[in-house]
Amino acid sequence: MGSTRVAVFDLDGTLTRRDTFVPYLQGWLARHPRRRRIVRLVAAIGRFYALGRDRGRLKSDLIRACMSGATRSDVRDWTETFVAGLDGRMLNPGALAAIARHRAAGDRLVLLSASVDLYVPAIGLRFGFAETICTGVAWRGGLLDGALTTPNRRAAEKLRCIEALRLRFPRAEIAAYGNTAADLAHLAAVEHPMLVNARPKARRQAEKMGIATDDWRNKCPPPPVQSA
Repeated sequence: MGSTRVAVFDLDGTLTRRDTFVPYLQGWLARHPRRRRIVRLVAAIGRFYALGRDRGRLKSDLIRACMSGATRSDVRDWTETFVAGLDGRMLNPGALAAIARHRAAGDRLVLLSASVDLYVPAIGLRFGFAETICTGVAWRGGLLDGALTTPNRRAAEKLRCIEALRLRFPRAEIAAYGNTAADLAHLAAVEHPMLVNARPKARRQAEKMGIATDDWRNKCPPPPVQSA
């Protein structure tokens, strides 16, 4: 791979202006309304607060409450509609500009997200990412189960993913972009980190760590450092 850079983008709040997981589930429910699912949703949220605020468990419980038993074709149809509907109101223009610059430089684009593989790979495909790393969800007999097949790709797990990329591309510098304090661990582990669209507290933490910050919501970021 030579000296080509690997450019790793977070999804929610970085490429998009906000979370995608809840809107994805909301859109599914609008297409497949069932009153009894409200009870399951309330129970899932209750378990989250009662059992240690495990975000991975909550993610699985919400998928099961909303989508358990869905067919692959139904999920694929909704995913295509959802991803096609990501427009300028949902996307950060600075992210699109950064993606274009990395692509023009010949860098390998990687989408790294804690959101799930029901739709994140389709987003990666739409925006030209070479690969997608995200949270996996189980199927049983062709129907959606909702159990997670991977760790929730958040915080320390994103750092592990960066370390795995480093092993795969040992001669490449890595640029990474995230938007929350939970992203700082993996941003600190790369050569060209940037925290974007962050809240003031996270921005201050990043600046103390020597990590560049920017706002991609209304303007384009500066061009990335050229590969050696």
